[in-house]
Amino acid sequence: MKHTITLILGDGIGPEVTAAVVTVLERSGLDVEWDAHLAGAASLERHGDTLPVPLLDSIKRNKIALKGPLTTPVGSGFTSVNVGLRKALDLFVNLRPVSSVPSITSRYEGVDLVIVRENTEDLYAGLEHEVVPGVVESLKIITSVASTRVARFAFDYAREHGRARVTAVHKANIMKLSDGLFLESVRNVAAKYPDITCDDRIVDAACMHLVMDPTQFDVLLLPNLYGDIVSDLCAGLVGGLGVVPAANLGTDIGVFEAVHGSAPDIAGQNVANPMALLLSAVLMLRHIGEGTIADRIVSALGQVLSEGRVRTRDLGGSATTSAFADAIARKAVAA
Repeated sequence: MKHTITLILGDGIGPEVTAAVVTVLERSGLDVEWDAHLAGAASLERHGDTLPVPLLDSIKRNKIALKGPLTTPVGSGFTSVNVGLRKALDLFVNLRPVSSVPSITSRYEGVDLVIVRENTEDLYAGLEHEVVPGVVESLKIITSVASTRVARFAFDYAREHGRARVTAVHKANIMKLSDGLFLESVRNVAAKYPDITCDDRIVDAACMHLVMDPTQFDVLLLPNLYGDIVSDLCAGLVGGLGVVPAANLGTDIGVFEAVHGSAPDIAGQNVANPMALLLSAVLMLRHIGEGTIADRIVSALGQVLSEGRVRTRDLGGSATTSAFADAIARKAVAA
C-alpha cells in the first residue's frame, strides 16, 4: 500500500536527520510519497509564519506526519511551534515509550515504561499575561473532558499492549482543585478497566522513585507540564533524548517526532544522530499498519549498534549521520 505522509523538515539538524530517516524508510521497503513542508524558524524566514496554513492543511489531509526537531526560543521570540501544532490539530496525547536500548550504556537495564501525557492544556498551554510590571500570571487549565479522554487512551493502550498498570502522576495534595480534577477523572475511567491496575504518585515522589528504580513502573499518565518534565527524565534513564521516540496523537491524526532540540551548533556538519527520529518513524510505521517494515528496521538498528563499528559520535563512534543511516538501511534490505 502506498502512503502519502507529510514531512516536516525541522530546524538546525532537522533536514539532516530527516533525510537520513527517509533513506532508511524507503530502502526498507516503504512505498511512500512525501509531502514536504517547513515549520518553525526556517518557515518564518522563508514564509513569514512559523506554522503556515498549507502545512496544517497537508497534515489534516494526509492524517500522518513525520517531524524533525524545531527551534523554540527561550524567554523571547515566537511561541512554541510544537505547542501550536498540538493545539491546531487537537493532538491530545503525547506518547513516549521509554526502554533500554541494547548496546547503549546507561545507568539502568531492563527499563520498559510508557509515558502518556495530556497534550493540550495545563500550564504548558502558555496562557499567561503581565498583570502589572514585574508580576506575571500563568493560568493552569485542567478540564474533565481532556483528562478523561487522555485517561481512556492510557488504559486502552495498556490493554492493547499487554500492560498491567497505569500510574497517575499529580500534585493533588497541593493543587486540590486542578490536579484533584485530573486524578478524579483518571479514577473514574479506571473503574471501567478492572483488568488494569490503577494507582497514583505525587509528582515529586514519582521522580524520586524513577531515579531509584524505574523498572517498578509500567504506564505513567500525567498532565501536560509534569508529562513534559518526567518524559525527559525517563529518557535520561536509558541514554537521553537521542534514543527515544515520540508521537502526538489525536482522534484521527498522528504526528511522529524527534523530541530533542535542533542543535544549531552542529547543524550542517552531518554528525547528528538520527536514531530518535528513526524510532519515532518506527512508531509511525506500526500506526499505519506497516509492522513488518518496522520490525525489519528495529532489527537492523539493533545489529548495527551491537556490532559497534558504525556509530555517531554521541554514541561513542565517529560515523556521519548519513553513514549511520546507510548501515541501518543495508541491514534492513538484507533482512
